[in-house]
Amino acid sequence: MARDLTSHHQQLVDDGYTIVENAIEPGLIDALLSDVRRLESELDRRPADNRFEGNRTTRTYNLLAHGAIWQQVPVHPVVLELVEGVLGPQALVSSLASISLAPGETGQVLHADDQIQPLAKPHVATVCNSMWALTDFTAGNGATRVVPGSHLWDSPDYFNGEPDVDTVVAEMPKGSVLVWHGSTWHGGGANTTTDEVRVGVAMNYCAGFIRQQENQQLGIPSEVMATFSPQLRQLCGLGMYRGLTGNIEKRSPAEILYGDPPQVQVWDAEPIDPHR
Repeated sequence: MARDLTSHHQQLVDDGYTIVENAIEPGLIDALLSDVRRLESELDRRPADNRFEGNRTTRTYNLLAHGAIWQQVPVHPVVLELVEGVLGPQALVSSLASISLAPGETGQVLHADDQIQPLAKPHVATVCNSMWALTDFTAGNGATRVVPGSHLWDSPDYFNGEPDVDTVVAEMPKGSVLVWHGSTWHGGGANTTTDEVRVGVAMNYCAGFIRQQENQQLGIPSEVMATFSPQLRQLCGLGMYRGLTGNIEKRSPAEILYGDPPQVQVWDAEPIDPHR
């Protein structure tokens, strides 16, 4: 039975974020957590040691290139329904990364994920992101802090340091997902525990007309892309947005490279006006 997400859609409109508890199947969560640990070890991941990414936070990027299990994340129906409710159909995978926030990490500076875009706010949604909880997210171990309603603000464009605003700690049990509008101000919390590593997966999307954060077309090897479903290849940007953007000779890259079903080019889809 499909899950009724009506209240979550409305909270995204009103508050700019929502938490869906126990959204992801426990078996998938455990498998993803295991693979995060595998990749961190095999790729020898270390904290970036900067103010934004953290001094005690380990991140692994471009996860779709690192194992078939990650193909299940962008297309998860619960998350994708909420994201498309914000961005509209034909959203794209912008980036997919794991984030392991260790004890001693300080709070991340509050920010909006679309702040790099030179658009006056508020504006039509260009970004919608999500955080999958692979472990419990608590106030003590660094659960994400969000600023409710900030997606509707007309300023500021950038906070230089910690702003004097009220935040809500997005506590959620393992298997839950936090989804937020790209204009919603937020930031990772401080991990004040002594032994808890807060592990999440940042599954980020953008509207079909926006350039993606990670270059999915070149960052994912062609032999790996060939194992994706047509839906996932569309999400990675190998389709045409609204029958136009991203085309090659009026055809989608996915059709040309992988034999996916053809898309109708926008001009061919329009009824012919004999008086034009």
